[in-house]
Amino acid sequence: MKELQDLAGRVKRRLNVRLASPRGFCAGVERAIRTVEEALARYGAPVYVRHEIVHNAHVVNRLRAMGAVFIEEVGEAPADRPLIFSAHGAPQAAHDAAQARAMTMIDATCPLVQKVHSETRRHVQRGRHVILVGHAGHPEVEGTMGQVAPGAVTLVQSLEEARRLRPPAGPLAYVTQTTLSVDDTMEIVAVLKARFPEIEGPKKADICYATSNRQAAVKKIAPGADLFLVIGSPNSSNSRRLVDTAVAGGARRAALIEGPESCDLDDLDGVRVLGVSAGASAPENLVEALLDRLARHFDLSVETVETAEEDIVFKTPMLMAG
Repeated sequence: MKELQDLAGRVKRRLNVRLASPRGFCAGVERAIRTVEEALARYGAPVYVRHEIVHNAHVVNRLRAMGAVFIEEVGEAPADRPLIFSAHGAPQAAHDAAQARAMTMIDATCPLVQKVHSETRRHVQRGRHVILVGHAGHPEVEGTMGQVAPGAVTLVQSLEEARRLRPPAGPLAYVTQTTLSVDDTMEIVAVLKARFPEIEGPKKADICYATSNRQAAVKKIAPGADLFLVIGSPNSSNSRRLVDTAVAGGARRAALIEGPESCDLDDLDGVRVLGVSAGASAPENLVEALLDRLARHFDLSVETVETAEEDIVFKTPMLMAG
């Protein structure tokens, strides 16, 4: 109804948009998408992808239309077609299963997730029990825990769990999921270090540069925002953390939307300052489409606030076997 009224000639109300930068695709996501595209060009359709290549419905649907088939178990793919492991990583058992079937494997795991995998294996090899800070059920967490034998890693999801933790006796180490809230993770790690002063940690934080940069940008523009919109899919951990960051940073309200079509203009009643960002797996064209839609109904003023420059590029992975 509101769109019809606006299109009928209502005077456009002023809306000030604060646009976060950096936002949207990170290097790991770009690499993963490029991997599927290049595999399709090389092998033809179909190619199979274990789990969604990245957590964004628009990206997945576009690649599916090109001939990518998304599965959850290695056994769902025929042995004679290429298999791509998603950006989130996979347990070693999934790699072993594909290798046992002599499949052509391509590993699109983000290099920064691979770093966490390597840390986890190294700590266990050196006799340390690993504490993994992350969210149960997330494919990155399942992939990290699946790098070592069952029982070698304990998952901690919250500050309260960190306070109650009773790990096995002996040396300890910690790693973290790459897409967590920076502030929440710092608090959890501080508790672990206070309780277990000898615990080993990464030389450089496991939370990836893109997650940190996008949260910092949101923090910069959240104060005074009447509403903050984050473009991203509901199963995207880093996108959900941006919503949390916006509220913690001072926005009156914040919401996750999958795209411009998900933005209910009625929610903008009384909104004068609107914050906008996008998760690391959300395409930039969705941000542009949202701004175009808003411009049709409001006298739009857009201010881009940049807090960091990103120039990281990851090379496309090489063929693993086959």
